Amino acid sequence: MGDNMQLPNYKEAKHRGKENVEKETYSFDDTYRSLGKGKTYYVKTYGCQMNEHDTENIKAMLEQLSFTEIDSYEKADLILLNTCSIRENAHNKAFGMLGRIKHLKQERPNLIVGVCGCMAQEEGVIDSIMKHYRFVNFVFGTHNLHRLPEVLHKAMTEQKQEIEVYSKEGNIIEDMPVKRANSFKAYVNIIYGCDKFCTYCIVPYTRGKQRSRAKEDILSEVQVLVRDGYQEVTLLGQNVNAYGKDFHNGYGLASLLEDVAKTGIPRVRFMTSHPWDFTDDMIDVIAKYPNIMPSIHLPVQSGSDHILKLMGRRYTKDTYLTLFHKMKERIPGVSISTDIIVGFPGETEEDFQETLDLVHTCKFDNAFSFVFSKREGTPAAKLEDATSEEEKNERLYRLNDVLNQYFLENNQKLVGSIVPVLVEGKNASLKTSLYGYTDTNKLINFDGEEDLIGKIVSVRVTESKTWSLDGTLVEGTDKERSASTCSNH
Repeated sequence: MGDNMQLPNYKEAKHRGKENVEKETYSFDDTYRSLGKGKTYYVKTYGCQMNEHDTENIKAMLEQLSFTEIDSYEKADLILLNTCSIRENAHNKAFGMLGRIKHLKQERPNLIVGVCGCMAQEEGVIDSIMKHYRFVNFVFGTHNLHRLPEVLHKAMTEQKQEIEVYSKEGNIIEDMPVKRANSFKAYVNIIYGCDKFCTYCIVPYTRGKQRSRAKEDILSEVQVLVRDGYQEVTLLGQNVNAYGKDFHNGYGLASLLEDVAKTGIPRVRFMTSHPWDFTDDMIDVIAKYPNIMPSIHLPVQSGSDHILKLMGRRYTKDTYLTLFHKMKERIPGVSISTDIIVGFPGETEEDFQETLDLVHTCKFDNAFSFVFSKREGTPAAKLEDATSEEEKNERLYRLNDVLNQYFLENNQKLVGSIVPVLVEGKNASLKTSLYGYTDTNKLINFDGEEDLIGKIVSVRVTESKTWSLDGTLVEGTDKERSASTCSNH
């Protein structure tokens, strides 16, 4: 075991101190530059967009160390798992992967194996790695991503298991290197952490307190993307609506969205929102700027006030519906998606019926629905739970039937209309050659030339399915449209 290892501690992670969060600039120790010379790396990412964006930073740092990316973990010299702890399923997948890697490590003892991300912040996971996965060379957490070069250097030179996980968030690190996964769509972090402490959620423990990036840093990152021809930016946070609350100067997400829209980038998205912090100003700004996409992810989690209270969500069914209807009235053509948990401890059939009633009222455009997943260390894990797994799964099936009905109905309304589409890639298996996403974040498949990838084109919707649309390219509009969209640059 490494000396002076830093292990996660839930009690510390829960504490919210009043210390000011400072800004630091990422620095790279040049003596590490040849650490990975002649070696390959493979990063496996689980979980949310925040993790996907962290992986873009991780890859760039590994390439600073002279590692080269490879697309097969079985052939890589270094395997790093960037993990997620939001649900048990993500946990199990990561541990399953570690099991497969264990066999590789037996064949190739020089293989370097690392674990990072949210699971690394969990006490139980680290205990398990130290006891049962001794072959893992290094572990670092979400608060010290920028220290990957140092942690890896130590693990490789000292030949000991290196674990460095901070339970307290540190400063905000600017100017991290990034290897973007895409040349026309980009993620930009605007706020880290979450202070909501919903009773089922591990994120406030794994990601720390809310810390907003300075608007100047965010805007200069977006301006570089505009200069480089990017078509879309997604502003990321565990709870983006809380952006700026820690500044206490009135500059919040509404102001930031407006400033990002003014950079002229053709498409602006943001996620994920907590209904509690969604202001009228935000609704007005989204409605005002055509380049802020009319697509909002607004997790409700349950339609029962009794369950919402047990979840610690701090809004009621009525306040959620008031907000929902306000968005529908004030943002032209808005599509709203949501998250719903069924089988939360204490949920009765009546509570579940209230969730179904809410879905019938809202007719969501998309939804992510899950059976409650107990997370060790959260208050909900200690709640009495009398509902059988069979009953929970049966509720999920019933919920999904209702949700799917509305997904299809909403998509049918688009047949015959012309929609703007950011072309994202080629279809490998479908009859149509290309796919992309509409302004309301709906997947659409259509035929077109490969040189349209990365451009915004007009597509007429010809057919609707539950999860996607089919369409035909509106000839003669594509080149002009993307040219005019970009002219604000």
